[in-house]
Amino acid sequence: MANRLGEENNGFAYLTANLAQERLSIAVNSQAAAVAALAATIEAVQAQPGPRGQHTKFELASCHTDVAAGQALVDQALAAHENGELSAADASMVKLYATELQGRVVDRCVQVLGEKGIRKDSRLGRAYADARVARIFGGSSEIMRVIVSQSLGI
Repeated sequence: MANRLGEENNGFAYLTANLAQERLSIAVNSQAAAVAALAATIEAVQAQPGPRGQHTKFELASCHTDVAAGQALVDQALAAHENGELSAADASMVKLYATELQGRVVDRCVQVLGEKGIRKDSRLGRAYADARVARIFGGSSEIMRVIVSQSLGI
């Protein structure tokens, strides 16, 4: 008992006390990773000689649009957190959106770059693995959906 930290039987409360902030932090990281993956892909495409195909243009335009929407959601959640108003459901929603966004953007970028985009020694190769695990830690995407749906009363 002399080495115990905190009150007896409060371990779960201690563990979850900063869960909304942790999920927001994961969302910010995932948003930044999506931005970095898109930037690296645009840089690689621009370095390739010749005209860009319509598919490449459309994929990158879609990624750019998705990243902008993600940034708006992250900014909204950051403002709520600064004001002490970030709910568990809102933190779960932004974590869900940003980590799923990271996965979509990285996947599309890999598709644009083809084989050279998925190599372990490429920036996107590592980003691909990171994007998958981001949807798991801090609560899986499925758990985030449960929390958000509960906030809707369903």
